Amino acid sequence: MDAKAADPGGWSSVAALGLVGLVLGASAVLGRRNAPDRTHPNIRRWYQKLDKPDITPPDAVFGAVWPALEAALAVGGYRLLRRPSSGRRDAAVALWLANSAMIGGWSELFFRRQRLGASAAASGAMLASGAALVVTAARADRTAAATAVPYVGWLGFATLLAERIRRANSARGR
Repeated sequence: MDAKAADPGGWSSVAALGLVGLVLGASAVLGRRNAPDRTHPNIRRWYQKLDKPDITPPDAVFGAVWPALEAALAVGGYRLLRRPSSGRRDAAVALWLANSAMIGGWSELFFRRQRLGASAAASGAMLASGAALVVTAARADRTAAATAVPYVGWLGFATLLAERIRRANSARGR
């Protein structure tokens, strides 16, 4: 299925690009609103005071990884939208939309609301949903599925990290 050009029965390239831009743009705006950087001093102070495990990467790693993961997800979402509508394609698009929304939602839970337990649970849900995206997308477009594999790998690590942060800070977390 990958060697075949996108069927004209799928979304137009302009419409697909527009939806991908809108969805990932909204997620990026929400993530930016919650960033623990100098523009958000209260969030930054809170994050810096958390007890974090030794496996926590430097902040710059997070800043480099997420844009790359989201760019890959954008490519996958675009490819899925360009495929003709079918049960398989539509299920994969629904999972792509859900995962895209959860990225911004997680940052809201963790950074802005400081809900360590809820954010650890959300990270696990994202991991399960991301894995479902890979499996479901593979039935519609293998390349689109492959673009989500690094995302799922990172979510595995992020879920472990979120749970360890929750445990280490259980006295102050909600």
